[in-house]
Amino acid sequence: MKKVALILSGCGHFDGAEIRESILSMVELEEKKIEYDIYAPDIDQHHVLNHITGEEISQKRNVLVEAARVARGKVEDLKKLNSSEYDGLVLPGGFGVAKNLSSFAFEGSAGSLLGEFKKTINAFLDSNKPICAICISPAVMALALENKGVTLSSGADENVAMEITKLGNKNIILSPHEAYLDEEYKVISSPAYMYDDAKLIDVKKGIKQAISLLGQEL
Repeated sequence: MKKVALILSGCGHFDGAEIRESILSMVELEEKKIEYDIYAPDIDQHHVLNHITGEEISQKRNVLVEAARVARGKVEDLKKLNSSEYDGLVLPGGFGVAKNLSSFAFEGSAGSLLGEFKKTINAFLDSNKPICAICISPAVMALALENKGVTLSSGADENVAMEITKLGNKNIILSPHEAYLDEEYKVISSPAYMYDDAKLIDVKKGIKQAISLLGQEL
């Protein structure tokens, strides 16, 4: 049976992992009979936001501890992830990917990846193993694949598309129910909740298609 690693960036779409995208990814992996282990970095979140108002609150939260809420406690420190033990990688979205796993949310194309996250991404890319990136994650993959000419989709957000283009890559517009595979680099992307008005059923369809493409490449 094939096995993948799934990386979470916290819990909550404003400052961590997008919970619906994370759960739907797990459901689709199980539907495809693909085993998975969950990882997250043992670091403080960039900040904590009130998910009702969107306002920052004076708290500190740990990304690994928050990810455990989604993983039902079954989550390991990202530093322990050994790419040789897995056939692929899944990256659900949420602003935590752009705030905790990278600085893309604040610096765009001039941003950087968290050291241990960059090491993991590069290990999978160097081994030619597929990576499934959802929501904002394709934009972060553009940082890892700077000037490679990879085709990604983070939806129709013009600002994000511009930053992907600045990185020497290409953004194509997909709807929440769609997914795309860049065959050369084996990077799969689906925009999901990059559309604020996306319906859950369409996000489910997009992730289903993305995980199906992942399964074909494993």
